[in-house]
Amino acid sequence: MTESVRDVSPEQRIGEWDGDHIRDGVGTATGLAEDEIGIDPTTLPEEDLIREMNSLHRTRLDTLRHAPDSALATHLRRTAELETEYLARHPGREVDAGRLRGGI
Repeated sequence: MTESVRDVSPEQRIGEWDGDHIRDGVGTATGLAEDEIGIDPTTLPEEDLIREMNSLHRTRLDTLRHAPDSALATHLRRTAELETEYLARHPGREVDAGRLRGGI
């Protein structure tokens, strides 16, 4: 059985989203203003952008089910920012034909 984000200490979560804020890649608080939730996605190297998206997607269900409304809103906003940047960088991304539905 895996631990939920709520059952893991902050020390164990370093480098991951913990429901309250985003931590930078070296595990220290980013010192952001209240309305900022992470490094501007346009400045992230490709590897960091992918890592941040993976982290958010990995914690998605637990956040949806158990995080307070403010944390869920932060999670949704950050996910949208990172995914928008990814799509801007990869407008011609390869679409797997197996993911297409007939008639669409």
